[in-house]
Amino acid sequence: NMNFLSGIWWSLPLILVWATPPVTSSWWYMGAVGSSRVMCDNVPGLVSRQRQLCRRHPEAMLSIGRGVAAWTAECQHQFRRHRWDCNALERGQRLLGRVLLRSSRESAFVHAISSAGVVFAITRACSQGELKSCSCDPKKKGSAKDSKGHFDWGGCSDNIDYGIKFARAFVDAKERKGKDARALMNLHNNRAGRKAVKRFLKQECKCHGVSGSCTLRTCWLAMADFRKTGDYLWKKYNGAIQVVMNQDGTGFTVANKRFKKPTKNDLVYFESSPDYCIRDRDVGSLGTAGRVCNQTSRGMDSCEVMCCGRGYDTSRVSRMTKCECKFHWCCAVRCQDCLEVVDIHTCKAPKSTGWISRT
Repeated sequence: NMNFLSGIWWSLPLILVWATPPVTSSWWYMGAVGSSRVMCDNVPGLVSRQRQLCRRHPEAMLSIGRGVAAWTAECQHQFRRHRWDCNALERGQRLLGRVLLRSSRESAFVHAISSAGVVFAITRACSQGELKSCSCDPKKKGSAKDSKGHFDWGGCSDNIDYGIKFARAFVDAKERKGKDARALMNLHNNRAGRKAVKRFLKQECKCHGVSGSCTLRTCWLAMADFRKTGDYLWKKYNGAIQVVMNQDGTGFTVANKRFKKPTKNDLVYFESSPDYCIRDRDVGSLGTAGRVCNQTSRGMDSCEVMCCGRGYDTSRVSRMTKCECKFHWCCAVRCQDCLEVVDIHTCKAPKSTGWISRT
């Protein structure tokens, strides 16, 4: 699928903080002449270590593209009720790049979720036999014991350790070239994202025996749905810890001594976030003009909070919905199509609707 592959290379450098390449024909050139070197050398924004990995594992780049799609969708889901809704990804990478130039909570979350997305995609590709360099977890062989008794390892356990190793080598390569505070922050949040995926690795089993009894069990380890990782990192975003560099420049200390020291699972940030109320290219804000708000909510999606006190417009729209649904034996649910009239509330624009220009 040409659009899919083009999208991969258009999106890939977002993981790498955050070059903006044009859509080029380098992938198609690779397909024509079998040259991963040509392809990898034509992707802007890669450091030398990333180019090496790209040349050595060109098929992994396709998997990383799937990881981009997974974490982008998850980011937009988690921020759907917030002023910054992660949709800068769809409006242009340069805008997202502005968000990531700040050392804010949003930047911390994007680094963590994107790193997690690479782990998830590479691990899944290993299990599905799509990569030459890995397969199912080779350590999960023979017999073992858990709280329910003995079982045999079987099936295909997700090779999460390989996924983490590849993601660390590829995603972290750019940050390892720098030794400044921002690089340390990004490396910390990248690691928190990788650890989050492994946190939800679960054991699944199949019973063998007479009438399905569990006298014999075959088990394997499988990653949970990526939503679990997203939900977990969302909690970490809400509890992110503001830090400052320590005096010798080797790590962090909390900015406010009343808060606990961050663990390896926590997200960390240096700068407070902008309010994202108005269009501001320098901070990567699209503003909230025209965003749908919830008139009855008291949360972040309320019209008062979402619209930043500017007020909102209300329009009445008609839409078709399913109604009067009934269960019919056996086994169907049948519904009527009903016309529903609802009020949609959208945030008013500020008096000046253009981009802020700073001098």
